[in-house]
Amino acid sequence: MGSISEENQTSVLLVTGGAQSHINPMLRIGNLLASKGLHVTLATNALAVKTCSSPVGGVHLEYFSDGLPEDHNRLTGQVDIYLNSLRKYGPGNLSALIRSFGRKLACIINTPFLPWAADVAAEFGLPCALVWIQPCTVYQIYNCFYNRLNEFPTENNLVMSVSLPGLPLLRTEDLPSFVLPSNNFGKYDGLLREVFHNTHKVKWVLGNSFMELEKDVITSLNDAGHSFLPVGPIVPATLFAKGEKIDGDFKGFNQFQSADESNCLEWLDKHQPASVVYISFGSVMSWSQKQIESIATALKILSRPFIWVVKQPENQESQQIGILEEIKEQGLIVSWSPQTAVLSHPSVGCFISHCGWNSLIESITAGVPVTACPRWIDQPTNAKLVTDVWGVGVKINKNLEELFAGEEVARCVEEIMTGSRSEEFRKNAAEFKRAAREAVADGGSSDKNIELFVNAISSCS
Repeated sequence: MGSISEENQTSVLLVTGGAQSHINPMLRIGNLLASKGLHVTLATNALAVKTCSSPVGGVHLEYFSDGLPEDHNRLTGQVDIYLNSLRKYGPGNLSALIRSFGRKLACIINTPFLPWAADVAAEFGLPCALVWIQPCTVYQIYNCFYNRLNEFPTENNLVMSVSLPGLPLLRTEDLPSFVLPSNNFGKYDGLLREVFHNTHKVKWVLGNSFMELEKDVITSLNDAGHSFLPVGPIVPATLFAKGEKIDGDFKGFNQFQSADESNCLEWLDKHQPASVVYISFGSVMSWSQKQIESIATALKILSRPFIWVVKQPENQESQQIGILEEIKEQGLIVSWSPQTAVLSHPSVGCFISHCGWNSLIESITAGVPVTACPRWIDQPTNAKLVTDVWGVGVKINKNLEELFAGEEVARCVEEIMTGSRSEEFRKNAAEFKRAAREAVADGGSSDKNIELFVNAISSCS
């Protein structure tokens, strides 16, 4: 593969929006495809692409405008304005970018937040592939919901069990928030509806999962004609201990990186194996002062060493300092952590997580048991997988104020660390860690799917 000259390589275009949690998986998939001999370009509306060096690993970077001023806050501003502008201006600007290429493309590969990319692909007579960045389980739920294949909770029937092909019985509380009557994120709902009403426009779905993790649902999807190829786990190579990595964590899109990286690892080196609790709730959403206080209370009850990534709510930093002061000598409180390096460290014994898919697939790959604090979107479903399907952790129940109370958090962490099922959790986590490595190794299930995909698009070109 490496001997093919660049001008003779089959070329593909990856397309994604500017969110860090979307760009990083796409960069990793791009590097994976490049390692198989493809010429890979990633196009995004992220402004950092304008000034960054290219390529990143084996992926060339290009920018297309979403039609908004550069100073518009796309992450925490009015999301509807951003998505409407991206929908209006993205297709034309992406088409113009493609016409400027000096190469013939063989395929366009996009994330669900840009469903119109399939129409751009059709404009150029190209096949389209969708990268699914949540679990295959959630893909099946959305497919059944938006295509009305099964019954789901309604305002008149809120409490029910949902039985879907390839999945365990799901209660209302286990379902993604977008399929519930209480969903008030209409624009996201519209995007997903467009994706699942137009699956015929997509020739392949590449899932950030692996066969051994979600075998029943993947088999069910393929039996129904979806051409779903799990090619993961799509995670940084550091989790596989491969030494020097081709970086899929494009630093230009890590808005939260700080000087805490070396501090975290040096601090972990001083602690016993499986003794440290790691807490992180993702890079986007902040938590209320009251919830942060509850987590601090839990850590005080536990009296265990911890690394806690705290994203300060706006205008509350001075108040939180007092809350965290009491436990600061017990652990390490940081604004950012090198998560994959932390999860890979032998001192970490438990991960308190919001169960976003990127974090969860990293935890699975690292073999670390999980204490689940799900909030919305796919997180409740991911927590169901953690507890009832994979058996790698426990879910924290909310109190009447919809908070994770300190005593409950402490109880669940202790169940992971020393409880009657602690050995079971560790054993299951270790088994999935092994399976993840086998899946991406030469001849593994995900490696074979990547080869299948590469051969298919190479023959198309």
